[in-house]
Amino acid sequence: MMETRAGNNVAGFLFYAIHYLLNKYWLTFCRGLEKNCMSLSLYKKKRSFTKTPEPQGGKSSIKNQLVFVVQKHDATRLHYDFRLEMEGVLKSWAVPKGPSLNPEDKRLAMMVEDHPFDYRTFEGIIPEGNYGAGTVMVWDEGTYEPLEDASDNKKENEKKLLKQLHAGSLKFVMHGKKLKGEFALVKTHYQGAENSWLLIKHNDKYASEKDVTEKDKSVVTKRTLDQIEKKSDRIWKSNREEKSKVKSKNSEPGEEKSIKKSATKSVKKKSTLKKKAKTKQ
Repeated sequence: MMETRAGNNVAGFLFYAIHYLLNKYWLTFCRGLEKNCMSLSLYKKKRSFTKTPEPQGGKSSIKNQLVFVVQKHDATRLHYDFRLEMEGVLKSWAVPKGPSLNPEDKRLAMMVEDHPFDYRTFEGIIPEGNYGAGTVMVWDEGTYEPLEDASDNKKENEKKLLKQLHAGSLKFVMHGKKLKGEFALVKTHYQGAENSWLLIKHNDKYASEKDVTEKDKSVVTKRTLDQIEKKSDRIWKSNREEKSKVKSKNSEPGEEKSIKKSATKSVKKKSTLKKKAKTKQ
């Protein structure tokens, strides 16, 4: 009789323990999913995904490292988009003059809305009439970690970086193809703007007075912005396949043709404006 009661007690304990753990991790998962959706709400609000080839979501499959990407973006004004993976999305800053390897340079970086993780592979054309219309190049990419107390645990590194982000002072080490070594992002409130930061290179062995932005080719396709513009039928695909006739999973054939047509018009218009500018000079 006593053995039966003891067995029942053990079974009951195991049932409640398993129930508790399942609830705990399910809630954590749901909260993370909700936070991710909330952080991308502004990004999605600004875009119509039947008219732009930009990605809508995605998540990292890289277990032990945080990634970064820097995209050269020829929109209304040429600038560089500096993006760091955190909380399942890409925390993003627009850097008008681009990154510098010179510690004396303090580059203005305006924090913008979070971008989905899959944006890190986006290289192509955002058609005219869409937010951020213009050509996008993957200028640099790689991994990064906190400058101090970095570990092999991705979540621990992310916690440290998020704490620094909220404090307004990020210090990290980059392992890119063009950007290497120690960098900092420091919040400034420049001209009263809440989203203004400074991107600064630390004085380490990778510091240099050479203009790193002169390296003007994509680290993915080895093409310049002009070469990407000429291949105007390029449609974004997460596996980076270079196919001219890729059917989007999220759009009808007619919608895809509309994206291509709009992108082509945008490129032709930009080329005409550039030629006119050269003629005036």
